[in-house]
Amino acid sequence: MPAIIPTEHTARITWLGCVANSEADLRSVPMQDAALTFAGVPGEFHGGETRPSCSRVAALYQRGTVIANTRQISIVSAEELALIAQAMGTDALDPSWLGASMVVEGIADFSHVPPSSRLQAPDGAAMVVDMQNRPCHLPAKVIDAERPGMGRAFKQAAEGRRGVTAWVEREGRVAVGDTLRLFIPDQRGWQPGR
Repeated sequence: MPAIIPTEHTARITWLGCVANSEADLRSVPMQDAALTFAGVPGEFHGGETRPSCSRVAALYQRGTVIANTRQISIVSAEELALIAQAMGTDALDPSWLGASMVVEGIADFSHVPPSSRLQAPDGAAMVVDMQNRPCHLPAKVIDAERPGMGRAFKQAAEGRRGVTAWVEREGRVAVGDTLRLFIPDQRGWQPGR
């Protein structure tokens, strides 16, 4: 049996975006389609085959250490975006405000798909899920510009719903409307002390 197994779960891409420079503006610019290369999406600020380490891996590396880039793509689910907006008390959240690369619809509990899962596009392009994307304070400023006073509620509302980060395992193209198939690792959950 293969180590990565297909599931019957699929997700439809409902939105694609690209962040040119998140230090200048976190907002994603919407796109209809995107190339997936081994360095991520061309022109994406978070792209590249390597990246400087950040707070997420501070227990391993001094900040700024060059490491492999497993955070090329930020994927959120439409269903979880709606839950975040509801928890914030607003009608909707535009994924561009979060610096998202992709919005998918159709996989329940999307932020908790197992690390090392794959999402495969119709042309064979595949993205590997690194891990859950933790909510941070960065979208607050953008959200406040669009919905004054709402930004401070984002981090708590997005806990466990912020989607995942991923990296490109096989190059290809994705487009709004494409269906991605979910593949998961064939292993039980970790049980320390067993």
